[in-house]
Amino acid sequence: MDYLKAFLIGGIFCVIGQILIDKTKLTPARILVSYVVVGVFLGAIGVYQKIVDFAGAGATVPLTGFGNTLASGVRESIDKDGFLGIFTGGLTATAGGIAAAVVFGWLAGLIFKPKDK
Repeated sequence: MDYLKAFLIGGIFCVIGQILIDKTKLTPARILVSYVVVGVFLGAIGVYQKIVDFAGAGATVPLTGFGNTLASGVRESIDKDGFLGIFTGGLTATAGGIAAAVVFGWLAGLIFKPKDK
């Protein structure tokens, strides 16, 4: 049942993104940034955690999950470090994901030799 929940919620995120691509003039980059911002907002008001509890990886893997992780990292860091946590919490919480994206992007660049069109 967990797989079905993850598939349905993750699929809903994908369907929303596809509708935005097909029916609006938004670029994919703006849609991706919007997903992160929505994740931050829903995480900040506490709604996104309920989605994560229901769908698991279907909610934590998409970009909205990255936004939620940013928001929760800031919240935890503010509780621990005070005002300074606003600036450090998001990066601390997402450092592993950011590092992995940089390393794997670099490796893909080495292996596939990207070219301008």
